[in-house]
Amino acid sequence: MSAAWTAPWGRLSLRSRLLLGILLPVLGLVALNTVSLYREALRNANMAYDRTLLASAKVIGEQLEVDAAATPPRLRSTVPYSALEAFEADLRSRMVYKVTGFHGETVSGYDDLPRWTGRLPERSLYAALVDFYDDRYQGAPVRVAVLLQPVAGTGGLGMATIQVAETLELRQTLARQLLIDTLWRQALLLAVIALVVIGVVQAATRPVRELSAALRGRAENDLSPIAAAGAPHELRPLLDATNQVMARLAHLLEHQKRFVRDTAHQLRTPLAVLKTQLQSALRGDVAPTQALQEIDHTVQRATQLANQMLALAKVEQLRQQGDAPVLDWAPIVREVALDLGPLIAQARLDFRIETAAAPVRAHDWALRELTRNLLHNAWKFSREGSGLAVTLRTDAGAAELTVADGGPGLPAELRHTLFQPFATGRPPGDGRSGSGLGLAICHEIVVSLGGQIALRNRGQPPVGLDAVVRLPLADNPPR
Repeated sequence: MSAAWTAPWGRLSLRSRLLLGILLPVLGLVALNTVSLYREALRNANMAYDRTLLASAKVIGEQLEVDAAATPPRLRSTVPYSALEAFEADLRSRMVYKVTGFHGETVSGYDDLPRWTGRLPERSLYAALVDFYDDRYQGAPVRVAVLLQPVAGTGGLGMATIQVAETLELRQTLARQLLIDTLWRQALLLAVIALVVIGVVQAATRPVRELSAALRGRAENDLSPIAAAGAPHELRPLLDATNQVMARLAHLLEHQKRFVRDTAHQLRTPLAVLKTQLQSALRGDVAPTQALQEIDHTVQRATQLANQMLALAKVEQLRQQGDAPVLDWAPIVREVALDLGPLIAQARLDFRIETAAAPVRAHDWALRELTRNLLHNAWKFSREGSGLAVTLRTDAGAAELTVADGGPGLPAELRHTLFQPFATGRPPGDGRSGSGLGLAICHEIVVSLGGQIALRNRGQPPVGLDAVVRLPLADNPPR
């Protein structure tokens, strides 16, 4: 379908498309049927009039006889009244005839009627030597029946030609009447079909209109699922897809609300502390150098918290973007480890790294943020002089990253809240506790990539913690 047709068609409603899609083909079929019926009726009417012409020609032919007294023998014709009686019922038509003898002479009738020069048909519906054709007489169209009539008598034997012609006024009147009657009946049929189609389309599209009205009447923040129990089977896929979209929107909206709520709650504390420190410094309660150091520490913690909150929001944004590119995780792990090298060296950690090629489908930022948070947590909680090992390998269709630190392990009472935002993973008062967003960011990234994350104590009692992340390889779909 060309663009000139698709543009107007696309602006039509579903109901209009159904009506046009049904009524236009029906209108075409009715038009073809009308033409067919009219032609059939006209053919039958012409056949009836042709039979009348043939009957008149036969009546005239039955009265022909051979004049034996003439030399050579000639035909003698007497036209009875019954030969013209069939045409007296309607004065709109006119009939003329002509009888031609054995030698082409005009025996009776109208001499100016054009002579027949045709041939008899090979097949005929009539048990006679007859031909029907259209001609003109005195400038008017006529229908002519020509009958070859054998005539025998004591004076001779020969073939007479009888022509009976009728003007077309009566036939044309009948044709117009047949056309009007046919059009009237077909128009009535089309009207009935149109009413039935409109009623059926109205009933069939009622669920769509009711659904539209229900959606328009909803509140702006109403993202609850649409009830699909009584919907037609054809609307179920649309309703299911709409409910899925609304569920994602509800999840996104809830995520945004939670982000704003948590951000406001978490930033309130460092801002309050910063204000107190500034007031204390202005009053001279502490030395300027100490006050600046305290303010700098507070600003650093607030900056770190804001960056982590933005990172948590960016994870949800990447989740909505769809398919990610295929990246090799190994060089990203090595680059992040190199960036954290000074911190690892400062803590005098025995650092080991082993990587293998691991193509995964993920955004570069997500992989870097995931790796950086895991390594930073491992560095922060590792005892000075202990070991820190990073291993990346592939196994069973997945890339597995293991970060093994030399810290005290994970307390059992904190396992259930470990990946929740602002859960620090350490008892209150632990100086190594952060904002509690690092593991929450890791968890959200791993879930968005279709992977798994787990923290396991190593040894009993714990001599360290293993952070294990499994992401599906690029040629394997997420589970």
